[in-house]
Amino acid sequence: MSPAHRTRDIERHAGYLKPEHCTPPPPRTNSDSMWFIRDACGIVCGVITWFLVFYAEFVVLFVMLLPAKNVAYSLFNGAVFNSLAFLALASHARAMCTDPGAVPKGNATKEFIESLQLKPGQVVYKCPKCCSIKPDRAHHCSVCKRCIKKMDHHCPWVNNCVGENNQKYFVLFTMYIALISFHALVMVAVHFAFCFEEDWAKCSNFSPPATVILLILLCFEGLLFLIFTAVMFGTQVHSICTDETGIEQLKKEERRWAKKSKWMNMKVVFGHPFSISWLSPFAKPDHGKADVYQYIV
Repeated sequence: MSPAHRTRDIERHAGYLKPEHCTPPPPRTNSDSMWFIRDACGIVCGVITWFLVFYAEFVVLFVMLLPAKNVAYSLFNGAVFNSLAFLALASHARAMCTDPGAVPKGNATKEFIESLQLKPGQVVYKCPKCCSIKPDRAHHCSVCKRCIKKMDHHCPWVNNCVGENNQKYFVLFTMYIALISFHALVMVAVHFAFCFEEDWAKCSNFSPPATVILLILLCFEGLLFLIFTAVMFGTQVHSICTDETGIEQLKKEERRWAKKSKWMNMKVVFGHPFSISWLSPFAKPDHGKADVYQYIV
């Protein structure tokens, strides 16, 4: 038996799962109700994320674009930056408020176990923390206090787990944040070059010292988040293509699911078939022919 299996509560018989220790599952709420984790650290990180995006918006618009003499330059860059910032915040909201794939809590009851009609020798997994029958590739999150299907990791910046149902939105969030960070850095460099050639008092509506401080802070923020989100975006795409979550890589769990092509793995997360909706945080992935689970028999 592999180390990964030994870390799980593996039981083969309904009686041995001790269903009497589990309270009945709470009544089901509306499936369309908003998902939100009440974690102080995550809420603070989420608020900081929105604040930093709005700070970048303020500096880009009021320090660099509105005082610019070239109207076409201001309109073009303003439209691009605001569009990307809107998509970034929309992706963040969807990643934060979408159920990542939580397993029903407390479903390890005798009635439910018997309804599974387990075959002789068939193995099921029980989570002793949330008293749930744990599906394959699900892991328990101590922050969300739930088992999450295909859990990759818990991200405090979106105050949620990254799992089966919201990984697309998290990937889009990291991509759009990286893009606006890069765009902001380019505009800061152009603005500095313009101000060095012209009078500093004429290149901004603020005083020269205030302008420099605002631009340096934006440059530091943009560089920091460009590196962080670009690396995170790359690791997420690699994880999707290899069909192996961050936790599975960390624990080196035995692969028991069928290997699919990288393109099919992308369709599983972003939707089938390929379309412009892959880039939209408002489009829910339609898996279609891209099966989420294909296990080796």
